Amino acid sequence: MPGASPHTVGSVVVVNGERDLRTLLGGMRPELNPGRYVFTTVPGDAVPTGVAPVVTVAESEGLTLVLPEAEAEAVSAGLDHAYAAAWITLRVHSALDAVGLTAAVALALTDAGLSCNVVAGFHHDHLFVPYDRGEEALGVLEALAAESSREPGRGSA
Repeated sequence: MPGASPHTVGSVVVVNGERDLRTLLGGMRPELNPGRYVFTTVPGDAVPTGVAPVVTVAESEGLTLVLPEAEAEAVSAGLDHAYAAAWITLRVHSALDAVGLTAAVALALTDAGLSCNVVAGFHHDHLFVPYDRGEEALGVLEALAAESSREPGRGSA
């Protein structure tokens, strides 16, 4: 990977992510994860027993959880939730300080009329888009990747 250099954190070898925008976009390899995910919030900072969120965010108002909808509904009293989402992972290993990937992805999805909630993981970016338009969002991202992979000056015929 251009610009990537491994280093060690504790006993783990870490490879820095990609920073070049054209390489990031062309190598996105978006993947639609199975399932339906929802956003919810709980007071305090503890994850309720019986759920395994894929994302947690500590906010002053409480702990935001993104989790499978079935888990949100199965908790003893049920968790109120909103925004049924499809979860797309961009399989490219992007650097946390890379510039432009989120903006380019957001613009492409905006042009298609799709909302998107982005979460940066250490290795990959994760997108939560409207559940019923997940396949459409995947297609938009695949088209963006294909366009970005073309050599300069090789526009479509």
